[in-house]
Amino acid sequence: MQTAQCQNVNRFYKQELQSTVSGTITVPIHNADIAAVFAEIADLLEIRGDNPFRIRAYRNAVRTITEFSRDIKTLLDSGAELPKLPGIGADLAGKIHEIAKTGDCKLLKQLHREFPSAVTGLLRIPGLGPKRVRTLYSELEVRTTEDLRKAARDGRIRELPGFGEKTESRILRALQTQSNSNRRFPLAIATQYAESLLAHVRAIPGVTQAEIAGSYRRRRDTVGDLDILASVESDAFGVMEKFCAYDEVKDVLVSGDARASVILKSGLQVDLRLTLPESHGAAMHYFTGSKAHNIAVRRIAQAHGLKLNEYGLFRRRERIAGDTEESIFKAVGLALIEPELREDRGEIEAARAGRLPKLVTLDNLRGDLHMHTKATDGRHTILEMAQAAAAAGLKYIAITEHSRRLTVAHGLDPRQLLKQIDDIDRINTKLPGMTILKGIEVDILEDGNLDLPDSVLARLDLVIGAVHSAFHLSRRHQTERLMRAINQRHFTILAHPSGRLIGSRKPIDFDMLRIVREAKKRSCFLELNAQPDRLDLQDIHCQMARDEGVLVAINSDAHSKFDFGHLQFGIGQARRGWLAASEVLNTRSLAQLKPLLRRTMR
Repeated sequence: MQTAQCQNVNRFYKQELQSTVSGTITVPIHNADIAAVFAEIADLLEIRGDNPFRIRAYRNAVRTITEFSRDIKTLLDSGAELPKLPGIGADLAGKIHEIAKTGDCKLLKQLHREFPSAVTGLLRIPGLGPKRVRTLYSELEVRTTEDLRKAARDGRIRELPGFGEKTESRILRALQTQSNSNRRFPLAIATQYAESLLAHVRAIPGVTQAEIAGSYRRRRDTVGDLDILASVESDAFGVMEKFCAYDEVKDVLVSGDARASVILKSGLQVDLRLTLPESHGAAMHYFTGSKAHNIAVRRIAQAHGLKLNEYGLFRRRERIAGDTEESIFKAVGLALIEPELREDRGEIEAARAGRLPKLVTLDNLRGDLHMHTKATDGRHTILEMAQAAAAAGLKYIAITEHSRRLTVAHGLDPRQLLKQIDDIDRINTKLPGMTILKGIEVDILEDGNLDLPDSVLARLDLVIGAVHSAFHLSRRHQTERLMRAINQRHFTILAHPSGRLIGSRKPIDFDMLRIVREAKKRSCFLELNAQPDRLDLQDIHCQMARDEGVLVAINSDAHSKFDFGHLQFGIGQARRGWLAASEVLNTRSLAQLKPLLRRTMR
């Protein structure tokens, strides 16, 4: 039957194409593309030994553009002015316009004439900073990672000043690890490419519906590739041709009658599969679920004497379900399982028993309890943050600057924090419909004490504790550190508990279950930090908190008024962790929230 279905789809596309791509193609330039250009410029300037202040300006611009929630090219194409962004002066703004319009930058071209673009890839090798890359480039003519591998294998790197045999060995190990790993994209970056590409597919004549499946639909924190499923009319022609003609496509790996696979200029692989309307639901189920989930559902179907594949659910040769996902689950005796839960972590049993949670949604959030302003390392004022939060539909926020120990973020000392408390009281009188709570993101010191005295913390509505140093501590020491912090007199929420930065810093090692249970005992809460490079709590720890009855706060950790869009990624992570609205702290009204906060401030 699978072969017959393939033949049906193939028949639609073996005929001569009757239409071609027409009209003006708008080059898709995403914020991530602009940020990538600036990042490469900064790398090459650093290799060249340029002015450090100039390099820092480009680095800061990368962060600003990455965090900006609106699509810059769409904004400029509409005729609107580029908003005043922190750290973006006239020169950088001009380059943003240039990249958005042309997809390129004259300065980057100039730097490429000095250094091949592959040189910047050397900076991704652990242990290689700009100075060492410059030495390798000038002394050994190393221009690519392959040049680097050959130089290391030949024993030439150890002869260079400042390198040595151990460094050479580390470089070889790092290159081996890099070659063995598949590149994955942070979810927020993948989203920029996914949504515009999906819109392109949906606009192709003959496509009746199109959705993205795979790990993207399950809201994994990173995405290896994108799987797009498109249902088509029987008389549709040229769908694959138009898909492959998308301007952002760099390479076409496969282009057949019912499937095409391409590599975008960003390096992201995208697969498009065509489905018949009567099979679309089965295909969405097949290409969304993790392998383990799909096997589990397939075994249930087999126990019912049925066969389940991407073309439908069959009893012998008769298709009995498959046009929708609901029909598949219903036919095998299960309630509909939301995509984020399809990881074979108990969802099958819960669906069979009618115990699946009604997962939290973005609309459920009433407030945001973690953000920063210009007083520390944020980009906007308290008033600007409050106004942006109100525009995002929130009713309350908490201003939680860094404390004094985090000098790199200009953390507040007691005097500065007390002044901000007075400022917030004054601003609250001017904001009908929005309430600003007074808080702090206080550093958890290595011994588990907090960075500010109780006399100051007692003046606040909430205290968020966070680890920003000593990530190397042993599991026992790290656990004891967090246990002591949670038991401090004024402690409300444990922020980004694992301290991980996706792709660049591993989680700290501690006993999460002990911490969750101590938080329960102490009536404290855990944060799910929605910053795309954190997404911390991890999904399995959200589920652990749920099972132990500990509420989770989904916070943006906003550093600018444009960051509230990050909350959508926190919601995706929370849904993967089985959280319902009632299990999220900041889905409550302010009147419901305040008593809970007071319970933690003993």
